[in-house]
Amino acid sequence: MVDDSPSVRQVVGLTLKGAGYQVLEAANGAEALTKALANKVHAVVTDLNMPVMDGLTFIRNYRAAPASNGVPIIFLTTESSAAVKEEAKQAGATGWMVKPFQPDQLLAVVRRVAGA
Repeated sequence: MVDDSPSVRQVVGLTLKGAGYQVLEAANGAEALTKALANKVHAVVTDLNMPVMDGLTFIRNYRAAPASNGVPIIFLTTESSAAVKEEAKQAGATGWMVKPFQPDQLLAVVRRVAGA
């Protein structure tokens, strides 16, 4: 889970942990990249607008690493424009959710892309 907002990380983290997932948290794309490359991850949920490294840059850098092969990336953002959505898809995002979100909606998407 990558988001610069502690409250969003908390809600997403509690939602996923409550469903039995283990969750690594990062406050920006640079921190997330380090954690994602150092640990075996099965899915990534990332925000777009963050300091240090934004979500699109994180996705591009993560997708350049062999460790990202087969790992779904869900873009969770307030952005809803078709252009940004297409840019995320081109960068390697698997799915897209717009904030605010319902916890059951997030779980459904994670289960679908992570195969759980």
